[in-house]
Amino acid sequence: MQAIWKGTVSFGLVSIPVRLYAATEEKGVSFRQVHDADGGRIKYKRVCSVDGEEVAYRDIVKGYELPDGDTIVLTDEDFSALPLATKRVIDVLQFVPLEQVDGVYLSKPYYLSAEGPGTKPYVLLRDALEGAGRAALVKVALRNRESLAVMRPKDGALLVQTMLWPDEVRDAAPFAPEQEVTVRDQEVAMAQSYIETLSGDFDPSGFTDDYRVALEQLVEAKVNGREVPETEEPEDSGGQVVDLMAALRASVEAAQSRRAGTDTATAPAARAASPSSSGGGTTKTAAAATKAPAKSTAAAKKAPARAAAKSTTTKSTTTGSTAAAKKTATKKAATASTAAKKAPAKKTAAKKSA
Repeated sequence: MQAIWKGTVSFGLVSIPVRLYAATEEKGVSFRQVHDADGGRIKYKRVCSVDGEEVAYRDIVKGYELPDGDTIVLTDEDFSALPLATKRVIDVLQFVPLEQVDGVYLSKPYYLSAEGPGTKPYVLLRDALEGAGRAALVKVALRNRESLAVMRPKDGALLVQTMLWPDEVRDAAPFAPEQEVTVRDQEVAMAQSYIETLSGDFDPSGFTDDYRVALEQLVEAKVNGREVPETEEPEDSGGQVVDLMAALRASVEAAQSRRAGTDTATAPAARAASPSSSGGGTTKTAAAATKAPAKSTAAAKKAPARAAAKSTTTKSTTTGSTAAAKKTATKKAATASTAAKKAPAKKTAAKKSA
């Protein structure tokens, strides 16, 4: 692996020679831009807007455009001449509790590797930071940009993570809800119950990039001339929640079922269909409403079965009464089906009141 920076860490009067290496690598499926007709790759040329000629990469420099449209050309020599003490030195400014550093400021992480005689002071700084439970706030210049950064121990090494400057972080106020919203204590308690159900220690190895896996499977299927099996997409409720408490309760029960490794397809949705005990009346969530007919259907199926048994008995007695028995069974089935549609809500409400 190639180092992207070489210099020293200034730790008081102690200088630690180090090299800086990228601590992360983004993985994904790479694509090329191609012509849809023949698959030919699309190429881009760097062309000067003045003379229309193609320009070699070695002849391209940076330019700063002024408000009036004029451009100031800056060369590599101009950047090298900038009076930055942090170009080759990581300067320790302060030692701070890491929990005080808001994650919104953190940017790209790098590993520091000790060089030759710098191994002992490197280990000394690492162990001292770990013992103090603090991180070093430092300044470093990388890629023509000076940044604040935090330096902390990680798995036996020192990690430097660059930070954004305060004026680079947008104010959150414009994104907060403008209108006053009243949230009931019961709703907060139910939401906290859901949070508690899914609480645990952070283990990044337990998560996968499903999108990247799906893309790799798609490419593999294309290579082998196979069709990619279609996957069922989850139903979109449109983001509208009619009964917030019922939705939260269903979410908690679904999370508990997943934790227990049990089937989550029926129980949470069936319970979500029941009336909310916290002022929801007979209002239901959209998801619960779609599940409710299943109960009435099941009850209706049972009712014709009982009616069919009665008609069979009647048929063995006399054939003349068969038609009447069937009519009676049909009426009973219809009555039972109607009652079954109303019964779940009443029974549920009775259970809750009990």
